[in-house]
Amino acid sequence: MSRLVYSALLALGRFNDRHPWSHNDAYARWILRQARQVRHTGGTLALDVGCGTGNLLARLAPLFESVTGIEPDQPTATRARQHLRNVANAEVRTVAFADVGEKEYDLITLVAVLHHLPLQETLRRVRALLRPGGRVVIVGVARDEPEDWPWSILSLVLNPLVGLAVHPRPALATPSHMTAPVSEPDETFAEIARVLRTELPGARIRRGLFWRYTATWRHPGTTS
Repeated sequence: MSRLVYSALLALGRFNDRHPWSHNDAYARWILRQARQVRHTGGTLALDVGCGTGNLLARLAPLFESVTGIEPDQPTATRARQHLRNVANAEVRTVAFADVGEKEYDLITLVAVLHHLPLQETLRRVRALLRPGGRVVIVGVARDEPEDWPWSILSLVLNPLVGLAVHPRPALATPSHMTAPVSEPDETFAEIARVLRTELPGARIRRGLFWRYTATWRHPGTTS
C-alpha cells in the first residue's frame, strides 16, 4: 500500500470517527418491514438475539404483544433496560443465547450478532425456537474476501456521506447506542451461506452495503 493511500485511509478513518453512525441502522426499515409482515399474519412474540442497547427492541415493541431481548454483556443490558424503561411490553434478559429457554417466537432477529456465536449450533437453535409460520431475520457480518470488494469499496465511499448526514456535527464521544461489544467475523459470506442453506433450507441470503449481509427464513409449518 502506498504512503498516499495509507494517509488517505487514516484521514477517512478520523472523519468517520467524528461523524459516527451505526451501520446496522441502514437496515432498520428492512427489518421492520419483515416484522410487519410477521405481525400481519398473526405473530405476537418477538425475540432479538444480542439486543445491544435496545434500539431495535424499541422499534419492534409497537408491533408485537411482547418483545424480548437477550444481551449477555451486563453493562450493555443495563443500558438497554434504561432505554426501554417506559416500554411495558419489552423485556431484556442478561443470558447467553444457549440459555434462553424453550419458549417459541414468531419473529427472531439477529443483527450483527451471529458472528459472535457458533454458526451451525445457533441456526439450529433458532429453528427450534421459531413457531410454525414464524420468521428469522438476520443482518450479519462476514469476513471480507475479493468477491466482497465491490460492495466494500462502495461502502467506503458512502460511509462518510451517510455519517455527515446523520451526525453533521463532530462527535465528542461514541454515541451510547454504539457501545455494545464488537468482534471480527471468522466466516466468509460463502461459508455462512452454505451453512445457512443447510440448516434453514430455502433461506434467502444476500450481500449488502456497509459490510453487512441479510438473510431471512420462514418456518415452513403452519399454526394449529
